[in-house]
Amino acid sequence: MRLITRVARSCRGIAWIAAIVALGAGPLQAADAPLPPDAIAWLQRDGFGVDSTALAQYRRLGREGLLDAQLDDRLGDTLPAPIRAQVDAMDIARLTPAALAATLGDARRRLRTLPDPDKREARKTLRQQGNALAEQAREDVLLHAVYGPNQLKEQMVWFWLNHFSVFARKGEVNWLVADYAEHSIRPHALGKFRDLVMATLQSPAMLVYLDNAQNASDKLNENYARELMELHTLGVDAGYTQQDVQQLARILTGVGLAPMQVDGPRGRGRRGPLPLGDGLAAFVPRRHDDGDKQLLGQHLRGGGFDEVRRAVDLIVSQPACARFVSRQLAEYFVADTPPPALVERMAQTFQHSDGDIAQVLRTMFSSPELIAARGGKFKDPTQFVVSAVRFVADGRPVDDASPIARWLAQLGEPLFGRPTPDGWPLDGASWSSAGQMTERFAVARAIGNGRGLWKDAQAVPALDGPLYQAVLAPRLSARTRAALAQAGSRQEWNAFLLASPEFNYR
Repeated sequence: MRLITRVARSCRGIAWIAAIVALGAGPLQAADAPLPPDAIAWLQRDGFGVDSTALAQYRRLGREGLLDAQLDDRLGDTLPAPIRAQVDAMDIARLTPAALAATLGDARRRLRTLPDPDKREARKTLRQQGNALAEQAREDVLLHAVYGPNQLKEQMVWFWLNHFSVFARKGEVNWLVADYAEHSIRPHALGKFRDLVMATLQSPAMLVYLDNAQNASDKLNENYARELMELHTLGVDAGYTQQDVQQLARILTGVGLAPMQVDGPRGRGRRGPLPLGDGLAAFVPRRHDDGDKQLLGQHLRGGGFDEVRRAVDLIVSQPACARFVSRQLAEYFVADTPPPALVERMAQTFQHSDGDIAQVLRTMFSSPELIAARGGKFKDPTQFVVSAVRFVADGRPVDDASPIARWLAQLGEPLFGRPTPDGWPLDGASWSSAGQMTERFAVARAIGNGRGLWKDAQAVPALDGPLYQAVLAPRLSARTRAALAQAGSRQEWNAFLLASPEFNYR
């Protein structure tokens, strides 16, 4: 403790105190609180972070009642009026799928008419416009994460965006991620897994990112088919073969972007394009391989887009899919190495409920393993940043969401920023290195200051109020209390608290 006292007197020392406290922490010990310790522990897994609204919901509905309301999606997506106004003011709120298709189509047609020097400038402008839309999409998702009343749903929106990851900086994906989050992920976050897979399969963002927009009978592209099986549904060790990947790629031929976006409107006719979803994507029969296929030991007769549906039905009905998805969920919510018995029960629920995500979550959130694992799951950057903002704001609307997105980028986990399709890692070891902890302390200091979130902030927020007393104070270790006692200012105290193990582990 004398070492901690000495190093706390310099800025460099402040960074190291966070690293020492966080990396040296073991499982947390909860004490008596206005809500029982197991209730706080449950709420810390149920949402991105506990605030006064979450406490009130729990007191009013009880654990089972709150879980039911969340899984039935009865809490809605209503945001505080000032936050709703921020979202409604974004360009993405007015850029409907039809308008997006028309805008991109016009831009592509114009590019073909320009000389090469002008094309480079036009592409740069198009990329900048897309990057601005992607930034708005990030802020939209994060504002919902901070202020959404259904915190379990908001976690699932992020979880699925990460599970079915797309990279905004590839091609025109930056133009498409807002539509992806709002229309492919959010409506299906608590529904049937099959529907979620089909929604992502028909998403222009996914089709561009994993190249299925280029997959045709005369030029097969296996990229999406491989990741659909390996990363989205079955896992790498599910026993499928390279031939299965090739057969699935054949099934997926013709599923791509609507031709009108590139070449102008075309007559449909008997073999014309079939719009998918909101019409940004389409199934183009002339690009599809109509031959019969053999997938996962099953014979699939060629039959247009219907065979795509039958292939997805076959894949998601595999026991390997139930186990893979259940383990991913348990790793995110429960432990880096989740209890096998819990994963097995979740997988059984998955199979018995026809892949009902809400029922799988019910099995997990009703399990003794969830509470038994309290204090042992290190927050990834998104969980840390969103929970810190929720704690500091405690319902107060922020004036600017852009710092939240920047803090995630600073910590190495920007939304829509993973270049590879495997999504950001879910384990604590990936986010708890010494370098990571130094950056995390810098972000904790910025969030605790509050001035990046509120334009009129005149004073550093006081974080030692009722929320702190109910959620954190009873669980602070002697080491953390001693560190807080060394703080030379309110800003320093806030930074120490947000960097403490009690805040960084859930």
